[in-house]
Amino acid sequence: NENMREFFNDRAHTYDDVHKKFMETKKDLIENVPKDKTKILDLGAGTGLELTYLFQMNPNAEVTAIDISEKMLEKLKEREFGKKINIISGDFFEVDFKGPYDAVISTSALHHFPKEDKIRLYKKIINCLKDNGEFINSDKVASSIEEEKQLLDDYYKFKDEKPHCDTPLSCETERDLLESIGFKEVTIKETKTENYRLIKAKK
Repeated sequence: NENMREFFNDRAHTYDDVHKKFMETKKDLIENVPKDKTKILDLGAGTGLELTYLFQMNPNAEVTAIDISEKMLEKLKEREFGKKINIISGDFFEVDFKGPYDAVISTSALHHFPKEDKIRLYKKIINCLKDNGEFINSDKVASSIEEEKQLLDDYYKFKDEKPHCDTPLSCETERDLLESIGFKEVTIKETKTENYRLIKAKK
């Protein structure tokens, strides 16, 4: 994760330009956050692109943003709404999520973790949600169990050489993991971005 932090710190100045092609995906994510969900945790907030839409929709939202890259978070602080946000710099697996929250959101951030890490992370997410709180994630997925396995094999083969490896899970695996730890009403929808899905689950 230290290598991951350095990887994203080095790219903080170009992050917004690279992610412009994902803006519709980020907007779609925010449009799926119910308006009565006002206390929100954003995992992997980066420079806060998706939060632009959130504060347009709900100016009074109470947002906590977590990211491993302090340089990304510095960019987030510079935004018009930056001072409204409770910012936590650190590793998802080490920091306290605090809460409880009405919703946990994430976009383009969780496809870097293999299945065993996803289980740990999803347990932290469900534990920081209020009853009937929602987890809403827009992220890259593998097209099949076979592709998921191949990407994971590549990750373990090259993880010491590549600090940034994508290990997206298939929709089937995502659903199984979320349901296995207690999430209900799990839905997975296609998005306008290739290989991306909008995943929603309720505590």
